[in-house]
Amino acid sequence: MLTANPAFLEQELGEVVRLFPGAEALDIALSQNFDGETFSGVLTLGEKQIAYSHEGRAENELVYKSLARRYSKLALYNALSEHFHTHLPWGALTGIRPTRLARGEMEKGRDFLPLFHEMDVSEDNIELVSRVIRAQEGIYEKKDGNCDLYVSLPFCPTRCVYCSFVTAPIDKTKKFIPAYLESLKRELEGAEGLWKNLRSVYIGGGTPFALETEELRAVLEAVKPLRTNGCEYTVEAGRPDVFTEEKLALLKEYGVTRICINAQSFSDRTLEAIGRKHTAAQVGEAFELARPFGFLTNCDLIAGLTGESLEEFCMSIDRAVALSPDNITVHTLCLKKGARLKEEVGRLTEGDMGEMIAYAREKLTAAGYEPYYLYRQKYMAGAHENTGWCKKGTASVYNVDVMEETADNFAVGAGAVTKKVFLNEGRIERIGSPKDLPTYLEKTDKLIEEKRALFMRNE
Repeated sequence: MLTANPAFLEQELGEVVRLFPGAEALDIALSQNFDGETFSGVLTLGEKQIAYSHEGRAENELVYKSLARRYSKLALYNALSEHFHTHLPWGALTGIRPTRLARGEMEKGRDFLPLFHEMDVSEDNIELVSRVIRAQEGIYEKKDGNCDLYVSLPFCPTRCVYCSFVTAPIDKTKKFIPAYLESLKRELEGAEGLWKNLRSVYIGGGTPFALETEELRAVLEAVKPLRTNGCEYTVEAGRPDVFTEEKLALLKEYGVTRICINAQSFSDRTLEAIGRKHTAAQVGEAFELARPFGFLTNCDLIAGLTGESLEEFCMSIDRAVALSPDNITVHTLCLKKGARLKEEVGRLTEGDMGEMIAYAREKLTAAGYEPYYLYRQKYMAGAHENTGWCKKGTASVYNVDVMEETADNFAVGAGAVTKKVFLNEGRIERIGSPKDLPTYLEKTDKLIEEKRALFMRNE
């Protein structure tokens, strides 16, 4: 049982508890005070009491709560780390964007290293954050009026066992496609004039290539009036079993500059186990089919997939490097509510995860890739991270903007989350679209009104 005073600390402390298998069974209580200059508290762990104290100034309520959470999490992490005789790769950090925390220190004229050392972040991960920040030079930008456009196509050939997205097998959702495409068109028409500078367009899923060619054309045609400056344009084409030369030619016709080929693994046994209907050989065939069109290419892999061994994962990294995509993203398996695998296995464990991540970093660095964005999620195996790696000069603007939350994101479609970034106020407002397709279709007009009102508020 976990209790905290003040009560707003409980949610953050719960995130720390989830990092340690077995910690949920412990009786934990924390009481914290702030006298204007010092955060002090007492943590009770079973029959053990631990006092802590940190100096800190809070010029407003937002800063106070941020520091209160930081120091209470650190106290609990240190206690659990000692109790279970283990140190975690990201230490007491539970936030999903470590680079934002680092940049926050840098913007205040401070080196982020002391804070990361205090939070018990591993030296390897501190170096990873430093490399990401360096790789983002020339792309990272905080400027009012910058915006990225996201288009959601939540349709897939099959549903993977680890998937928690809104997607469902397309044979069950095909009847919604005509109305869905019409709603997307109306949302995109409603976006006209809402930003000063469009940084990128990203059509994601799902598996956009699960649509028929003419259905996909309708989406590209609806996007066309908004992409007037030739900005980066990505389509998450998806699985190789739905790749066709006709669809690739269509993307080229509409000026798409980047595609994603989501391998996830190069083990046929693993692909079958997670519910994929393609082979590893077909992944290679998709790359060869796409190569003549000159797209920048992204390839996704997942560490920790169902029953996959360290050797199989390392083989997948080697195979991906051999295909030489411009970007390779290495995800750590994360099971959220709604994923069938979560219902089957419950909690993920470390296993060989640390060795998998270490091998990926070593191999990709040796092959000339640099990490340029990273993020973390709840319920990740081993409390690791997802990292995007790129060849020099091929970093994705969209990925940097989204992960660092430096630009607005106008998102259309079911399950899409629109974000308006108020840079001067240091806050973000969000509008989430319904995940359920019929509900989304019913609420399209209301969503258009809400998003326009949000984006025009300070115009």
